Amino acid sequence: MGEPLLVGRNLRKSYDRTSALDAATFELAAGEVVAVTGRSGSGKSTLMLCLSGVLRPDSGEVTFDGVRVDRLSEADRSRLRRQDFGLVLQFGQLLPELTVGDNVALPLLLDSRPRRDARAAARGWLERFGVAQLENARPGELSGGEAQRVALARALVTGPRVVFADEPTGALDTVGAQQVLELVVDTVRSEGTSVVLVTHDNAVAAFADREVVLADGRTHDGAALDPGRGVL
Repeated sequence: MGEPLLVGRNLRKSYDRTSALDAATFELAAGEVVAVTGRSGSGKSTLMLCLSGVLRPDSGEVTFDGVRVDRLSEADRSRLRRQDFGLVLQFGQLLPELTVGDNVALPLLLDSRPRRDARAAARGWLERFGVAQLENARPGELSGGEAQRVALARALVTGPRVVFADEPTGALDTVGAQQVLELVVDTVRSEGTSVVLVTHDNAVAAFADREVVLADGRTHDGAALDPGRGVL
């Protein structure tokens, strides 16, 4: 897949006395889709948050396109997430006071894009995910599946180089999940976007090029662990 675009080396992260990551290592190439799998509490979400700059690791380093993410200021890490990273968290994290259209347009508006252009781009992504009719609705009026489609549209609206998705289809039924994953994977492959896909679902992980398994805060190649040990 070429030289790594995103690298995490010897990442350690603890919450009080509980270790979430213990010398975890991760690499992602441009255009690659990598599934991060493992049992509940294995450190999957913590790894994603450290790689995306939401959290600073206690030790180790995160490098994106040659830049040390873990050394950036909070403002620079926020800018990186707005411009180069797209995040889809497990429960969507939509802002309840904004309409669906404004939620999707928000990353563009924060980068000073004209409102008309930002809303037009948002509308295009809502159409792709089949929820354009909800553009003027509020998040509280959406079903769980609708909210997750809107969150995916918001993550992709900026044309990010890396998308981080934590259980992105958890609120969707089987048919809806497959449709959304096919759309996301087809879109990112056509645009050369990389994806870090955090999931405990083997059917979701099957959409990835490669699997990284987390067990006890350590990373393993997906082929190196017996599935019964590392994956639910």
